[in-house]
Amino acid sequence: MKAVIYTKYGSPEVLHLKEVEKPTPKANEVLIRIYATSVTSGDVRMRKADPWFVRLMLGLTRPKITILGVVLAGDVEAIGKDVTLFKEGDPVYGMTIKHFGAYAEYKCLPEDGILALKPVSLTYKEAAAMPFGDTTALHFLRKAKLKAGQKILIYGASGAVGTSAVQLSKYFGAEVTGVCSTANVAMVKSLGADKVIDYTKEDFSKNGEVFDIIFDTVGRSPFSASVKSLKKNGYYLRVVHMALSPVIRGLWISLTSGKKVIGGVANVKAENLVFLNNLIEAVQLKPVIDRTYPLEEIVEAHQYVEQGHKKGNVVITI
Repeated sequence: MKAVIYTKYGSPEVLHLKEVEKPTPKANEVLIRIYATSVTSGDVRMRKADPWFVRLMLGLTRPKITILGVVLAGDVEAIGKDVTLFKEGDPVYGMTIKHFGAYAEYKCLPEDGILALKPVSLTYKEAAAMPFGDTTALHFLRKAKLKAGQKILIYGASGAVGTSAVQLSKYFGAEVTGVCSTANVAMVKSLGADKVIDYTKEDFSKNGEVFDIIFDTVGRSPFSASVKSLKKNGYYLRVVHMALSPVIRGLWISLTSGKKVIGGVANVKAENLVFLNNLIEAVQLKPVIDRTYPLEEIVEAHQYVEQGHKKGNVVITI
């Protein structure tokens, strides 16, 4: 099968297309013929080993897993002898998480992994644009116990997680303020945001407004100013929370005040996809796709994502 591999950490140019062995499903696994994947911020960080200590998980000098990609959409081509949840021919979508491997024509996943039937209303490309942002946003919003009527500010509202967070927050009945650049203001408004702040023209932390939740989806919000812009028992959510300094500061804030700082990696389960499927079919949640590249142009796709200005998701077709 065709796959994009990398044998060393570095720039997008370390990625290259190669013929590798097609996997065979184990007894509890399904073999998926992948038609679409996406380039997530996580893929970019893993490719670069950024921050450095991710090498403790991925391999100190070179990656132990050589095929990146955590999101997939495709058809079940074969099943292991013990599989009961899926059958051959089922259109599915999901996430590989720590196993990676979606930058390829085929991938085996356990049937009880993060996998669900693809929503009927979505194409494979659209389905590949959903899991990463949607499940991440859902995880953090649930951690903050978002309720109807609360005020939430979403920093980085135009990215993969941000566009999902805006839509999910509106579904939960919150009053949503999005923060993004000038070029993305109209798009974020179209997703349902009640107010959009252009960070190139205004600093949200200096207008005197306070929020129940501030959700930083890109790891670029001012830490101290964000905490000060929270209500007494507010939540500061940070998707990118891997550096030591914000971890320590977050723990201190959480221990010494009524405010809570929550970061880390989203805990994703198949049941999350089922919940999201219902919203997708009810047109409460829709994919946002910026650009689409074929697998052969994975280097260009990574170059674009690494610029940090994508709107929603960058999809790869296979």
